Amino acid sequence: MIIKSLSLYHFKNHTEQKFVFSPQINCFVGNNGVGKTNILDALHYLSVGKSFLGNTDLNNIQAGEDFFAIEAEINDGDKENIIKVQMPREAKKIIKKNDKTYDRLADHIGFLPNVIISPYDSNLISDSGESRRKFLDAMISQTDAEYLFHLIQYQKTLQQRNALLKNFARNRYFDAESLEIYNEPLSRFGTAIFNKRRDFTSAISPLIQQYYDILSNGREKVTIQYQSDLSEASFETLLETNLERDRLLTHTSRGIHKDDLLFEMDGSPIKKTGSQGQQKSFLIALKLSQMNRMKELTGKTPVLLLDDIFDKLDDTRVSQLIELVNREHFGQIFITDTSRERTEAVVKKINEESKIFEIQA
Repeated sequence: MIIKSLSLYHFKNHTEQKFVFSPQINCFVGNNGVGKTNILDALHYLSVGKSFLGNTDLNNIQAGEDFFAIEAEINDGDKENIIKVQMPREAKKIIKKNDKTYDRLADHIGFLPNVIISPYDSNLISDSGESRRKFLDAMISQTDAEYLFHLIQYQKTLQQRNALLKNFARNRYFDAESLEIYNEPLSRFGTAIFNKRRDFTSAISPLIQQYYDILSNGREKVTIQYQSDLSEASFETLLETNLERDRLLTHTSRGIHKDDLLFEMDGSPIKKTGSQGQQKSFLIALKLSQMNRMKELTGKTPVLLLDDIFDKLDDTRVSQLIELVNREHFGQIFITDTSRERTEAVVKKINEESKIFEIQA
């Protein structure tokens, strides 16, 4: 997948910008605050229809304007495609492929897979399990449309069951038979999600160690473990045995919505024992493993977005990362950096065609 050009209209601090890209390496350089990361965020929108920074769509409309629009020309190997993301302030977001509007965002996800490595990745280690579940779901959804469908249906069913539990509590009334209606769909969708999360995690675990060895010269053993209530019992059993607990708590207390990923180094949580450099190397290895697996499953090479990464790594890790990029042929890469000189030095080490864009306030 190659993004040939990108046009931005009233997107964050970009009033109107157009870029024509290299099929290999593209670098955005400039001072902090000029909007380099916003360009990567626009590229992320093209993939999954939302911001990787967690901003709401309305907050990405430039101040004083009525809409934002992102448009890109993309070569998928067979033909040229035009992808448009349009967000009016007073209407719903629209995503179009070749001027045909998608009925559902889910129908678009997976067309243009991407992997982003940014300073915000540290939240995967420091935050709660919810951020790691979202990361896992985003990884798998870009490779498996059925998984995304199961996830959407599971979340809808879970919300309905939780709403009924709260309604029972408000009215001081309880009807187990009414609640049981949700057991079958929760079990069916939840079990399918559990199986795919488990399989995906198992597949990327050895890849993480492989990439981490290159980045850190193989000094530590790193692992990723998938933790789920369904490893202990079937979903049906969990719902039955926790019925009274759910009634008291007024929500569904066990299930795949409580899953987590455990990141370990030499048998201990990396959050507690890993240095900042070790944690950064682990996160980069995790993302590169994601990229490798996505390419294997879909046959598409994901676009790689590197946000401010060279400013956060020491020279040794930067050199190792560049060696990896050279060796693995990751496809089209987009890089942001504050230093043009450093970016030029990095790009010279990579045997690929490149473009450098100066971004100014």
